[in-house]
Amino acid sequence: MQKKIILFIKILILLNLSTFSQSSEKQCITSEGIPNHEIGKFPTKGNPNIFKKQKLKFCFTKNPQKKNTNNYIVSTIGVTLTGIPIRPGTAAWFDKNSPHKHSQDQSSGLNLEAIRPFGKILGIDKFNGHLDFRGLYHYHKANKDLLINGDPLIGFAADGFKIFYIPGKFKSSWQLKKGERTIEPFGKFDGSFKEDYEFITGSGDLDECNGKVFKGSYKYFATDHFPFFPRCHWGEVSKDFKRKS
Repeated sequence: MQKKIILFIKILILLNLSTFSQSSEKQCITSEGIPNHEIGKFPTKGNPNIFKKQKLKFCFTKNPQKKNTNNYIVSTIGVTLTGIPIRPGTAAWFDKNSPHKHSQDQSSGLNLEAIRPFGKILGIDKFNGHLDFRGLYHYHKANKDLLINGDPLIGFAADGFKIFYIPGKFKSSWQLKKGERTIEPFGKFDGSFKEDYEFITGSGDLDECNGKVFKGSYKYFATDHFPFFPRCHWGEVSKDFKRKS
């Protein structure tokens, strides 16, 4: 597998997308934040930001260790081999007093989902990415352009475990809640908010962090349905990901 990774990185270097380096304990992916595909036209409806090149460097352990408890980080949960941050969640919360009905005020307790079962918001493009206020392009969901030469390894999580994308292979164990919300904006649990979902053990193939032991080792998986990427980690999260929120 390590030989395959090096081959992928060589291809990416030729495309001037990212560089890969490693030491005895760490490996790092560096890029200018440019994906291996065209991005949507920004600014656009729901996203007023302008794309800007970035100086990105994400380092993570070469030897991740799975703990008995998991931990959540709000923003960047991993990085693709092409050097693009993976950020499935959003910084937007339901706010009935805002003209857009959302803001960064978390008091409602309802965190907006950018990709919903019935559509996308916040300017998400056809590759399932968009820009933040800094002009940084990032993904909320995987796309098939991340399958370099068809291989399912698409990146690394913040704790060093690999992230794979095998379309249609595994089903998440996160499910829409039944019934309706008891707080504003009320209505049926429809996937508009992260809190519309609940983890039901055994209802799918993957654990709470969208991972499982597969072919002899623990791996995370990107899925076509919520949560799309892992939103928690079983290992120690690198500080590089904590500060790029």
